[in-house]
Parts: sequence; structure tokens; C-alpha cells
Amino acid sequence: MFSSRSMRLFKGVVTASVVTASVVALSAAGASATSPHAAVPRAKKLVVAFEVGSEADPFFQSMYVGASAEAKKLGVTLIWQGDPVNYSPATQIPIVEQLLALKPNALIIAPTDPKALEPYTTQAIKQGALVLNVDSGQANQKPITAWVTGNNVQGGTEAAQALASAMGYATNCTASSPCTVAVGVSSITTSTDAARVAGFDAELKKKYPHIVALNPIVSQSQPSVAQSGFSQDISAHNLKGIFAVDGTDAEGAASAIAASGKTDIKVVAYDAYATNIASMQAGKIAAIIAQQPTLEGKLIVQYAVTKLRNPKAKVPHLTTLPNILLTPASSAATLAKYQYVAS
Repeated sequence: MFSSRSMRLFKGVVTASVVTASVVALSAAGASATSPHAAVPRAKKLVVAFEVGSEADPFFQSMYVGASAEAKKLGVTLIWQGDPVNYSPATQIPIVEQLLALKPNALIIAPTDPKALEPYTTQAIKQGALVLNVDSGQANQKPITAWVTGNNVQGGTEAAQALASAMGYATNCTASSPCTVAVGVSSITTSTDAARVAGFDAELKKKYPHIVALNPIVSQSQPSVAQSGFSQDISAHNLKGIFAVDGTDAEGAASAIAASGKTDIKVVAYDAYATNIASMQAGKIAAIIAQQPTLEGKLIVQYAVTKLRNPKAKVPHLTTLPNILLTPASSAATLAKYQYVAS
């Protein structure tokens, strides 16, 4: 159980040698998980399982900071899990199955695919657990207690505007000589990336018809895969820009551009990793769309515990947090405020 992955309880990392004992203890704690329609006594130690797509991604690490702090504040046990590297249903589903075996009171999940995880949502609810989405969401939201996410369409729209500006659209992109841009995503099906690409494409169609976007490169949150895909696009096309839909894709884009020597390619990236902000300050990234992962983690744990302790309490079903556009002109205070924090 969990022998190949990190298992976090609050801010500690349980090593493989003690995982089995922890799982047994948590199984006992969650074995009598009550129905989501009945209040859980405050004296009972609540167990909240939290599963993300790629645990090593700084976005999710920052989310962990907010989630673990809120769990500690509210006095609940938080089990944090995610594949160390890969972002895909194939790697996520086995971890969710292991978490469900613990019978937690609530399952918070960032689904890597809008439909592939739905059978496990059904299973969790049958076991008496609440199910909540964070960041990405599943297609059927009816059984989901709450969903906290960023405004991904807005982010894609702002990315299109920022990239067009950085490339000098008015003078450099014409009907006879359109500007070709590459797009990199962790997953083309996950709700977050799909919405960002949709917002980006819609804004190009509406305002920037002389920008041609290539088919997205799918990296599964691995910078090396993104780098390889961008390198191929750079070799095959006269690229003028790149929209890196996730932070790991931004890292891959920077590496691909550096290897090609074509430093005139403009990049607009998602995610305010410390490395991405440093790249922007060095002139390698034109703009960054920053999310608020620490706040997402805090709110979704808060909503889960609120509903577990008082099923009649009102929590918003959908909470959409605004993204923030960061540019080289952003103040040091603004950059510090929105830079993702390390767990």
C-alpha cells in the first residue's frame, strides 16, 4: 500500500517502512464513516483524503500548504496523495482505489479526466463519504458537494491577449504572413486545460484571426515531454509564440527555446512557479497567468469539514477564483504575493 508514493499526514511524510501501520490505523478511523447526511460528532477524528494528479507539480505543492494548514486548524486528519510525476487517469485511479480502501469521511479529488474518475466518485458516496472537486472537475457535478477552481476560460482569454501583444500582432501577424503559435497542455481532456484552450482559441477567433494555433502538445505534467514536443514544433514551423497551459509546460518551453537558439519566440505561461517568475524576469517569458492554489486547498478542506460536521450548512457548490496576469512590469510585492509556495 502506497509503497511507491509519498503519503503525507498533515506536514509529515510517512516513509514506506511505516506506511502499513498508518494505513491500518487510518482504516480503523474511517471504518465507521457516516453518511454525508448525518453530522459527524466533533469528538470523532475526521479523515479527509485528498488526491491530486501530479504531486510534484509546484501548483499542487502550493495547494498542499493551504490544505494542510486548514486541516490542522480544524483538527482533522488529512491524507495527501498523488503520483510523483505523471498526470493521467491511468496513474491516478490506482491511488484513488487505495484511498477508498481507507474509508475516509471525505474524498477531495482533482480529476485528471472529467469522466474516468466518476465510478470512483460513486463508490466513495456509497461508502458514505462526501466527494469534492478541486482545480479540475468531473463532468457530472450532481453528486459533488463542492468544487473550487480557477477561472480557466478567463485565463485562456488573457493568455491570448498577452501573447498577441508580446508578438506585436498589429504589425507582425497578417493574412499573408500569419503568426504560428504552439500550445502545450498536461492533458487535453481535463476540465482545467480544456477550458484554458477553449478561452484561448475563442479569443484568437474573435480578435486575432491572423494567429494560427497548432494542435496541443500533451505532456502529462512532465517538462521533458513538453520540451521534446515544443522542440519538434520549433523545427517544423516558424514559431512566433507559445502558450504553455501549465507550469510544467512553461519549463519545457523555456528549455526548448534555449536549445533552439530562437530567442525571439514569445511565451505566455500558466502558473507562478518560482522558476517561471525567474524566467519572466530574465526576459524568457512574456507573461504568466497565476492561479491561487493555496487558497483553493484551504477552501476545499474548509467546505468538506463544514458539511461533515453540519450537513445542513450551506457551502457554495462552485467557487471560481480569478486568475492574475503577471508581467515584467508587475511590482515585486505582487510577484511575491502570487508566487506559489513550496510545501
